[in-house]
Amino acid sequence: MSLKDASVVSSMLSSPSHSPLYNFTTPAFPSLGQATSATWLWTTLVILASLLILEQTVYRYKKRHLPGAAWTIPIIGKFADSMHPTMENYKKQWDSGALSAISVFNIFIVMASSNEFARKILNSPTYAEPCLVHSAKQILLPENWVFLTGKDHLAYRRGLNSLFTRRALGIYVGIQEAITRKHFAKWLATAAKTDDAQPIMMTARHLNMDTSLRVFCGQHISEEAAIEINEKYWAITQSLELVNFPLAIPGTKVYKAVQARKVALRWLELAAKRSKEAMASGAEPGCMLDEWVQVLNDPTYKGKRDFSDREMAMVLFSFLFASQDAMSSGLIYGFQHLVDNPEFLAKVRVEQMSVRQGNFDKPLTLEMIEQMTYLNAFVKESMRIMPPVTMVPYKTTKAFPISDDYTVPVNSMVIPSFYNSLHDPSVYPEPDRLLPERWLDTEGSANQNPKNYIVFGSGPHRCIGLEYAQMNIVLVLAMASVLMNFEHEITPQSSQIE
Repeated sequence: MSLKDASVVSSMLSSPSHSPLYNFTTPAFPSLGQATSATWLWTTLVILASLLILEQTVYRYKKRHLPGAAWTIPIIGKFADSMHPTMENYKKQWDSGALSAISVFNIFIVMASSNEFARKILNSPTYAEPCLVHSAKQILLPENWVFLTGKDHLAYRRGLNSLFTRRALGIYVGIQEAITRKHFAKWLATAAKTDDAQPIMMTARHLNMDTSLRVFCGQHISEEAAIEINEKYWAITQSLELVNFPLAIPGTKVYKAVQARKVALRWLELAAKRSKEAMASGAEPGCMLDEWVQVLNDPTYKGKRDFSDREMAMVLFSFLFASQDAMSSGLIYGFQHLVDNPEFLAKVRVEQMSVRQGNFDKPLTLEMIEQMTYLNAFVKESMRIMPPVTMVPYKTTKAFPISDDYTVPVNSMVIPSFYNSLHDPSVYPEPDRLLPERWLDTEGSANQNPKNYIVFGSGPHRCIGLEYAQMNIVLVLAMASVLMNFEHEITPQSSQIE
């Protein structure tokens, strides 16, 4: 402000012919409101800067000497890469070291690429437990048995082992064959109407889902129910991506998955109820549920007996989750590897002619499938080349001394790679080459190093239905090799892993 503008001073000391005695400007001090705004701005900037410094400091402290980015991108970390993951980026990370570190939204992640560290994670329930993805418990339900750990998990799993005995698998073979023949008839009918190549992914998934539902529930689940579960299950697959919006808000993938789970559990509960009624009436077991109810009713059975319809439904739902995506992937790659290698397909057909004695209408048995030595080796090799599951996220429940010079912090994510173990050149010479014969040599390095074949995991959470999964892929490819001629129209996406 200027003193010459003050009314009192100007009236006393100023005249038209004289200059004012004083003529200077004082500083314009900010108002109280302006000062408060500036203070908040500077305070906010200081807080943000401090948080960013703290974020980098914590990341560097947790990372220590592990390979990985020296600094993490503020707040989001490797989020952009995780939104569009590629096998090339994963391989680059794995190649950086047996253990390496990244961060995504301040979740500290240790990637384990060696067989030693992968198996250590899978076999250390004291330090780490499977966490799948953030939304898994919302979808599968937190009380589901798959989230049990320690003695509770072992006891529960022991009670389910009876569902995959030779007797049980023998029952499932007939169901699997009937469903496969039904779907092959549809495939051939569609092919007869057009010369265009048909995408196999969803076609194979529908076959696999129908097979699983009938093996698990038999005639206790209606065709209407099987179709509805089949149609809605894809929403569950999409919701279990590694990076996804985690809240079940209408319109989100997780919300759609929760609705799909509700539909599936409703039908599966009804199937459990019907199975109990059928077994009480003296019917012969015709599916997994029936076999389970009979085991529970056996006076010599010493495990858990009080399974409610809902609890049985949740177990079957977990089996659907475990089988649908991984088994479908294995089946699709099996078709691709078979048709892309006509010399292998020819050998499979010769073997089928021998095992089945030229009678392809004769019902398959478990013993016949076990006699398909070459096809079993082919399927095992196909899953080694393209493992249905390349990694499984675990979460540390306490500080995990994974090596002599590094301890994974508590509440970190540790992700063992299956891919590297399955492509170890010291165990599998020419690891990227599809070679079924490597499994026919009992003295070969592949058979002499079973610890490397972790397609189905390892440790207490190893896939409980691995024999069933392998058998189903063998059965489908065996029937396809003699009932159909098929070709593969190769596209730029054919060799990509999603």
